[in-house]
Amino acid sequence: MFLSGSRKAVGVLVCVSWFACSPGVQVRRRARQPLAKNPKSGDDPTGPGAGRGAERYVNAMNPADGRTGGEWKLSPDEYREFAEQGYLLRRGQFTLEELEVLSAAVEAAAGRALADCERVGHAYELDGRRFVDLGHVTVQFEPAPNADAIKVIEPVHEFDPALERLILDERLVSPMRSLLGTERIALWTDKLNLKRPGVGTGFGWHQDSPYWVHACDDVDRLPNVMLVLDEATETNGCLRVIPGSHLRGCLPGSDDGTQLGGFYTDSRGFDAEFQKALAVPAGTLIFFDPHLVHGSRANESHMPRRALVLTYQPGGRPTLKSGRVCDV
Repeated sequence: MFLSGSRKAVGVLVCVSWFACSPGVQVRRRARQPLAKNPKSGDDPTGPGAGRGAERYVNAMNPADGRTGGEWKLSPDEYREFAEQGYLLRRGQFTLEELEVLSAAVEAAAGRALADCERVGHAYELDGRRFVDLGHVTVQFEPAPNADAIKVIEPVHEFDPALERLILDERLVSPMRSLLGTERIALWTDKLNLKRPGVGTGFGWHQDSPYWVHACDDVDRLPNVMLVLDEATETNGCLRVIPGSHLRGCLPGSDDGTQLGGFYTDSRGFDAEFQKALAVPAGTLIFFDPHLVHGSRANESHMPRRALVLTYQPGGRPTLKSGRVCDV
């Protein structure tokens, strides 16, 4: 087991994660920043972390060839693409056999989480959506009329050994070492997005950084990687991104009066016309920046669109939900 240590709980007046809210809490984000459109050549982006998106990766990159830690390290071209666009695709990273094992693991995890929710969970609602806390694990359900269908589990690796092993997989870990500029890294959080056929709802445009900014002093250094378990298409709700939006740092949230609205990015802060639908085959890895504006649409197909999302950080630091250190 690679979990160790503990973190002293810190009380805050705001929700530190979409899935860490308490009933009745009105979510508020950081002070609003000036709004701007998508970055173009010569723009002067605004907001916390503005102008540091590409620079922080360039500064961290090994000046030799970017592959000093093994064959899965990012190449210079990949590194540059990530720094400029805020995301990177690596197709064909997992075999059909591996995907079958992981798919069985996520279904087993979902089954165990659902059983635990019925037995020992603490249930509450936010904006009409059902959440259930299982200790430091939070399960989010789809809205009515499909309120019995799980939408997200965070963290999920504790429900199945195969998911725990995935955290250590070099296909994820080595690129993350490249992005973080250090050999010693740790898990920050991980989640399962289920998006069932004909049931799974979409996610509005958002950044991940506002979810975490009150729980981490180094939110710039929390890169994500999504493992696509099923073929992702525009019909079943593939990931959509706004390329280059990460360069503006943490953008203002929506001010619509809802409990969770503050975590959705204000539509005036980016141009949705720049969006790109990442329709990719199963087994693809999508690496993306915590400041990248992204979202997805509902699954209107008869096929699932399941995905695992893991977020890493520099080593020796505690995870988001449990507070334990999970070095890899």
